[in-house]
Amino acid sequence: MRSPLLTLTLTVFLISMVGWLLVVGRSLLLPFIIAIIVWYMINALSNVYRRIGYGNFHLPGLVAFPLALLTIFSVSTFVLDIVAVNLTQLAQDAPTYQRRLEELFTQAADLFHLNDPVELRDLFPDSVVPRMVTAGASVVTAIAGSASLVFIYVLFLLLEQSTFDRKFERLFATPERAKAAFAIRAEINSSLMHYFTIKTAVSVATGVLTSLVLIAIGLPYAALFGFIAFVLNYIPTIGSLIGVIFPSLLAIVYYDTLGPFLIIATGLGLIQFSIGNLIEPRLMGANLNLSGLVIMLSLALWGAIWGVVGMVLCVPLTVMIVIVCSKIEAARPVAVLLSENGEIGDLPAATQPGS
Repeated sequence: MRSPLLTLTLTVFLISMVGWLLVVGRSLLLPFIIAIIVWYMINALSNVYRRIGYGNFHLPGLVAFPLALLTIFSVSTFVLDIVAVNLTQLAQDAPTYQRRLEELFTQAADLFHLNDPVELRDLFPDSVVPRMVTAGASVVTAIAGSASLVFIYVLFLLLEQSTFDRKFERLFATPERAKAAFAIRAEINSSLMHYFTIKTAVSVATGVLTSLVLIAIGLPYAALFGFIAFVLNYIPTIGSLIGVIFPSLLAIVYYDTLGPFLIIATGLGLIQFSIGNLIEPRLMGANLNLSGLVIMLSLALWGAIWGVVGMVLCVPLTVMIVIVCSKIEAARPVAVLLSENGEIGDLPAATQPGS
């Protein structure tokens, strides 16, 4: 019989190796992960299109699937083009905003009569604004550069998806175990579909409302900040806060008075609070069953491994871990610790010892 210490040591070693491989293989894994998300979205949107109809008539799969594919890639191309144009313009204007920010620090020092005034370079490195813009542009460039690889992955996923079920079934020795595995996959699919559907809807609403508020105030780059708010809304807790900070900081250096800054900060704050704390929890319900502390730890972990993409994916990845662990007898304590209330359902008969 294997000793508990040996089991614990092997488990820690395995987890460490997996974490190391995730970090080292980041450049190879991220395009494939993004491709899986795009493939998943295409199939989900195709199912939505199939429900569209009148009476007994519904869009056939031969029409719904290409329409979903065209929609996803058209929207992605359109959004990336808008973001690229806004970032290019922002990069040109960045030195002006840098000088304006330095002037504000000087005015603040004169206002408080500081003998040793704090300057911008004391808190941040030189040319902090251009560097931030360059960093943002590099992220968009990296996404655009990997778009061709993502497209190839998506293409092969679409071509081979008809054989996935057959190959998945043959992984298991008995039909009972295959049935239990398909049930687990269906539960994961249902939870992720629920999460992404609600999260995407509220993220789109957040991005659109953010852009409308900024357009109404007259702040430039409204489309860019709307896109940033849309993406950051997928990041739990801190994403909504950052989505308010960026346009508010620009308002400070763009306008000569604090009025627009207060309006933008208050308006965007109310949007984030209303959607994130009132609307989204009602729509999301208790479907995810994740502890708040676990979500924050997952955010830090996946953010350290995969950066912003890891932060966006931290919730669905943790949901998958909870569901899988809840169906395996030896791993059920892990699922209990990660869950919100400890209720993880019953163990499937096909996975119980002796079955």
